[in-house]
Amino acid sequence: MKKTALIMAGGRGERFWPRSRKRLPKQFLSLTEDGKTMIQLTVERILPIVEYQDIYIATNKDYKELVRTQLPEIPEENILCEPVGRNTAPCIGLGAIHIAQKYNDAIMLVLPSDHLIKFNNMFLSVIQDGCEIASQNNNLVTIGITPDYPETGYGYIKFDSKAMNGRSYKVEKFVEKPDLETAKEYLASEEYLWNSGMFIWKVSSILTNMEHLMNDTYQHLMLIKDSIRTAEQEQALEIEFQSMESQSIDYGIMEKAENIYILPGTFGWDDVGSWLAVERIKRSNEYGNIVNGNVITVNTNNCIIQAEQKLIATVGLEDLVVVDTEDAILICSKDHTPEIKKVLENLKICNRVEYL
Repeated sequence: MKKTALIMAGGRGERFWPRSRKRLPKQFLSLTEDGKTMIQLTVERILPIVEYQDIYIATNKDYKELVRTQLPEIPEENILCEPVGRNTAPCIGLGAIHIAQKYNDAIMLVLPSDHLIKFNNMFLSVIQDGCEIASQNNNLVTIGITPDYPETGYGYIKFDSKAMNGRSYKVEKFVEKPDLETAKEYLASEEYLWNSGMFIWKVSSILTNMEHLMNDTYQHLMLIKDSIRTAEQEQALEIEFQSMESQSIDYGIMEKAENIYILPGTFGWDDVGSWLAVERIKRSNEYGNIVNGNVITVNTNNCIIQAEQKLIATVGLEDLVVVDTEDAILICSKDHTPEIKKVLENLKICNRVEYL
């Protein structure tokens, strides 16, 4: 069966402020030594099994030119511009109807644009297994990451270790981000995986589930589908997409559907959720520092320091994140990196939108 992919690239990456901005969010930044952006790496990763012409990018309409610049091989009609953010379920539905309009049916990979994966061949092996399971019946497949520590920042998925389909397991339930003690229990039980936000299914399977479980959204999607490649396409998208309820695919479909299977993944996955991810991506020096750019350190340990043109000189610092850009400087304790989003909230309240 034809394999296609939808890459979701509409996020703002607020926890990577001040490098990630409204005009240039995280997925369009390079955080690795090869100089490639995260969205470029995401596309490159799946090219052995999905052709450029069958890769769709769902993004904010403000980022269309960024996608065209960074991914010139993607056909322009495959860049799906959401007129407004409506969470992952409408986004995935939009991709599904465009693929359905092109093919009678197809396997559909759904991937975030801002994850990094260390072992691509192992990743592709899991994807191939997922495609095989998704081609059977109306199975919905998700990829879970085998946890190696009690992370409280991810959702988890509980699976039935006795109900297998190939290398996959039947999903019992999706659970929200736990507190530390609960996360430790999940890790010890060996029956939970991190929710990666990656999915595989037939287009017909996900649309059938949307019809049954999210019928209002489904009806709006069908009106958009009828307009594809007509003069009314843009108008229909603008009207119908904004009329949809904002809802995640987890809540709208995956927590309620049947025939859900999960494949464990151990391929060096990182969701690059905050500046602390840099410690997992890049190698530190002998003092535990990860420095980039014009930086001098004295008695500085275990810091992440990112400079642009100005010199950053640090003396006697420990466990800090320091990021310099043209118009803003972030100085943050590592323990408080989740609170970076509060800086943006304050900027919005003060109407200092030039820094967003």
